[in-house]
Amino acid sequence: MSKIAVIYWSGTGNTEQMAQAVAEGAQAAGAQVETFTVDAIDAGAAAEYSKLALGCPAMGAEVLEESEFEPWFSELEGRLSGHQVALFGSYGWGDGQWLRDWAERTEGDGAALCGEPLAVHEAPDDDALAQCKALGEALAKA
Repeated sequence: MSKIAVIYWSGTGNTEQMAQAVAEGAQAAGAQVETFTVDAIDAGAAAEYSKLALGCPAMGAEVLEESEFEPWFSELEGRLSGHQVALFGSYGWGDGQWLRDWAERTEGDGAALCGEPLAVHEAPDDDALAQCKALGEALAKA
């Protein structure tokens, strides 16, 4: 059985909804899942999971949230080699550049991305939540 950590930061609740759906999809596929906000788990503990689903919305000029998530992810980066990682987040403007940059960083750290990173515009609707569940399922089966 896969053991997956779903770790996210959410300012408005949109990325939190996505995280819950990713976790539901992974659990439905038979994985053991633990969900954390980024301030509830340190990078060392996160690195103990072989599979990670990481969620963060676009902030500012399409960057990761800078006060909590970015420093946490920077600490995790040196520990990602060999991990399966799914990335997701919501955005309100731009074209998803933050997610493409984040995916490139993650692969550069030696992680294997699970599927395409998932960006949802604003609050996730039923279709977006179904995509989140599918992402969790894919991570569980990876």
